[in-house]
Amino acid sequence: MRIALISDVHANLPALEAVVDHIHAQPQPFPVYHVGDLVGYAPWPNETVSLLREMRIPGVAGNYDSTVATDYKHCGCKYEDPRQEELAHLSYEWTRKHVSPETRAFLAALPFRMDLRAGGGHAPGPTVILTHGTPTLNTLYWTEDRSDSFCLKMAEQAGARRGDVICFGHTHRPWHREVEGIHFVNTGSVGRPKDGDWRAGYVVLDVSGGSVSVEFIRVEYDVERAMEGVRASELPDDFAEYLRTGGTPKHAPANAG
Repeated sequence: MRIALISDVHANLPALEAVVDHIHAQPQPFPVYHVGDLVGYAPWPNETVSLLREMRIPGVAGNYDSTVATDYKHCGCKYEDPRQEELAHLSYEWTRKHVSPETRAFLAALPFRMDLRAGGGHAPGPTVILTHGTPTLNTLYWTEDRSDSFCLKMAEQAGARRGDVICFGHTHRPWHREVEGIHFVNTGSVGRPKDGDWRAGYVVLDVSGGSVSVEFIRVEYDVERAMEGVRASELPDDFAEYLRTGGTPKHAPANAG
């Protein structure tokens, strides 16, 4: 089974378009799945969801998706300083006001988790588990510095066994680790990377023949168009600079998505 995984698009339509085009330009087509946070921080929430629906890309609910869909009091994001908290609230309020009823309904229907069976449901074999934050909460940050014991605790919560793969996003920073035969993959971010690389990111996961291969791919996109879109909207201009620098402007938080 070979699949592409995208995450944390955050309404950045130019980045999503570039990633979809890059995936479809590969010599052999393969399925695409998303692991949540389709909206927030950029001005194209409805267009982003429309494109995913048009391309029939299934996936799970991120914290931003489920909170917008339920009109929750905040997005479930983590703030590193008062300014970032202020900006995050502005983004959330803007997004809640600008999503269409159709987009809200789509977000509300996203499942918390998806399981993919590499050998098909009729045969034993590894399971690829898709979730946004962790198997327990889509608001909980699973950062690379989490201990092996934390990873194994999450695997136990998910019912994962040796050979299985748990894939998630939320932190906007890609990484891959294997602990006791279980693979843990953070898929990074399409639309709002936070690792200092402004390019859109996605993952190609190959689970076959008892082995797991994880390839992290970065794609250049029209970041100027994305920045202009932010500035032309009522969203804070800070979000435009964030895109240009890959999440490393002054006062950038480590986690806030």
